[in-house]
Amino acid sequence: MKKICRYISDYMALLVLAAAVVALIFPEQLSVVRPKVINYLLGVVMFGMGLTLKLEDFRVVFSRPKDVLTGCLAQFTIMPLLAWSLSRMFGLDESLALGVVLVGCCPGGTASNVITYLAKGDLALSVGMTGVSTLLAPFLTPLLTWLLAGKSVDVDVASMFLSILWVVILPIVVGLLVKWMWPKFTEGITDYLPAFSSVAIAVTVAIVIAASANKLLSGGMIIVLVVALHNIFGLGLGFLLGRMLKLPEAKSRALSIEVGMQNSGLASSLATLHFAAYPLATVPGAVFSVWHNISGALVAHLYTRRKVEE
Repeated sequence: MKKICRYISDYMALLVLAAAVVALIFPEQLSVVRPKVINYLLGVVMFGMGLTLKLEDFRVVFSRPKDVLTGCLAQFTIMPLLAWSLSRMFGLDESLALGVVLVGCCPGGTASNVITYLAKGDLALSVGMTGVSTLLAPFLTPLLTWLLAGKSVDVDVASMFLSILWVVILPIVVGLLVKWMWPKFTEGITDYLPAFSSVAIAVTVAIVIAASANKLLSGGMIIVLVVALHNIFGLGLGFLLGRMLKLPEAKSRALSIEVGMQNSGLASSLATLHFAAYPLATVPGAVFSVWHNISGALVAHLYTRRKVEE
């Protein structure tokens, strides 16, 4: 069983891609699933993240606050501004532009820690950045979405704040409590969590893609292009910032991956909960989920070909 779970987590990118293809081929069969299921799936993923976190993971925040602060500042400036700029540059309609901005305003995704590990980056910094950006998300994600999209879309900042607390922060806290209260139980299921999260993300992508399959097939290449550029520029600018600040190679890799890889499941969840009037707003998050797992694996391969400074 553990071997099967390891294969699932190792080939997460292919699993998510397969889910998207199946959703495009059989949209009617999958469209019967209620979109609100996405919120529960994301909660399960965040609960799993809480089960895997340790107090040591947060020590980097206090031992290297400058690195973590730099990373989080880059996360919540580069990606939101890139999202807004690309939406304007390609003239996306209101619904798709909102979805792209939502992705840009979300915190780093949990997959970034795996990719950083594979890329031989600074894993402690990556985990610290993911944790801190996730804790900041209830405040910054609604605020940034309102600043960048609020002129054309009605953004309920307070409601989004509460949603992120319930869907992201609460499951993580519960996961931490479960690990503290039942450490042996948690240790026994830890090996299965990455696979479970991978399946949850794949199902989320399938639900969102199926709901908008017709529009994606008729003119979806533009949003795929925008999402790909958003991710690629984020990865590149994150690494460039690290080199400009004269950070070691390992830190620059972690910064690059943390900036470029978003919690796109959260973006789709928020779009489902708060922007039902803009049905295509869920699509960029789903496309990003597919794309950044593929690009992350490629970037990890490219980085491992470079020598890491001691």
